[in-house]
Amino acid sequence: MSANTSEEQRIAGCSFSVYPMSDRFSNLILDALKATDSSKVWMKTDKVSTIARGRIPHIFDVSQAVFLHIAKTGVHTVYSATFSVGCPGDTAGHSYMAKDEKPMNHNSISSIKKDVTAKFALYPMGGGNYMDLIYEQIEAMKKHGVEVTPTHYETILAGSAQDVFSGLEKVLRATEEAGSKHTIMTVTISANSPSGDEVEI
Repeated sequence: MSANTSEEQRIAGCSFSVYPMSDRFSNLILDALKATDSSKVWMKTDKVSTIARGRIPHIFDVSQAVFLHIAKTGVHTVYSATFSVGCPGDTAGHSYMAKDEKPMNHNSISSIKKDVTAKFALYPMGGGNYMDLIYEQIEAMKKHGVEVTPTHYETILAGSAQDVFSGLEKVLRATEEAGSKHTIMTVTISANSPSGDEVEI
């Protein structure tokens, strides 16, 4: 691979998997992928996950759309994703960096109303004050209409799917803009869970 320039390091990526708790999981996943406009990202699906790469708003738009197209069926749906910005190995998919920031799936998913519970963890790399940056972004989530609860190793979020995804996108953007050389964010989101509120055993 060629050496990265600063612009190449701004490529964002998301490796995500969606798990419908149904014996129709295969059709639900394939239908959601077909219903999602991925024209503004480089995207590849294998037997385990889907990778979307390009600009930050588009990787959130695409992965959220796949999740919501499944969750709108009422099936208990779990989304697991790892986001990355500034990975030193990112050199492909540059053509997608020139696209505008208008999300392609907004109109098709904006009417899908789902309350979700989520957990996320943020890992800014290459800076000495990373814990301060993490705490700042956890506090920032509270400004996006999301209920925030601390727990070990992650932060619990609760709210509408749109608010949670929007807040997570803003957190990733803000962390990058704060100077993180390589940012990793892990996210798990659950919709339509039959268990209701969290039960501590």
